[in-house]
Amino acid sequence: MRRAMMALVAAAAAAGMTGPAPAQDMMRYLDLDSPAMTRAEMTRAEVERALAAPNPDLSGKRLAHLDLSGLDFHGARLQAAVLNGTRLGGADLAGAVLDQAWMLKADLRGANLAGASLFGSQAMGALLDGADLAKARLAGDFTGASLKGARLPGARLGADMRNQSMGLMRAVLKSAQLEGADFSGADLTRVDLEFASLRGAHLTGADLTGALLAGADLTGALVEGADFTGADVASARLQGMVGTPRGLDKARNLDRARRD
Repeated sequence: MRRAMMALVAAAAAAGMTGPAPAQDMMRYLDLDSPAMTRAEMTRAEVERALAAPNPDLSGKRLAHLDLSGLDFHGARLQAAVLNGTRLGGADLAGAVLDQAWMLKADLRGANLAGASLFGSQAMGALLDGADLAKARLAGDFTGASLKGARLPGARLGADMRNQSMGLMRAVLKSAQLEGADFSGADLTRVDLEFASLRGAHLTGADLTGALLAGADLTGALVEGADFTGADVASARLQGMVGTPRGLDKARNLDRARRD
């Protein structure tokens, strides 16, 4: 978390912010339209040459709005890189480190992110339809993102309560499009899924303990063995869920959920 704060401070400085500001308030002061957040400092050809080197490290590089579709970033470091609006469709990012990366409205449709780390990443409005995020670590802001048909079996999106000294770090998927996404066996503990669409999503064996599901749509979701203990389901649509979940009777605000 400390590195996430430092990355945010660095991005704020690059964007021309001056004067102290509490870390939790920094996003609202950040100029997301500044050159630091919208212009690339490298060309696609230069990125390709960097990726050809052993242990490629593009940490902190400004790569906004480049077309990097189909490139091989396997195992590359992209920590705190600026990828806002970048096209990475079909790219191989398996095992890549994208911690604290800026990925606002990035296009990663069909990308391979299996085992990748996206800790503290800012990916609001990103497109990840059909992406492979199996066993990936996601603890960032994916508000309004689209992950239709994405694969996330065994992915870790939940909060690690052993290491939360500077605030709750977990995936935020408010109003995200998650139709048909595969979360089987995924850690979704305390994840924020408010008003997300999980219609037809695969939640078999997923851990949703303490998740925020207020207003979420789980119509037709596969929930065999999914644990809803302590999840907030106020105004959530639970019609037509397939399978027998665990702990649903211990969910919060179950009397306010829509079940018929």
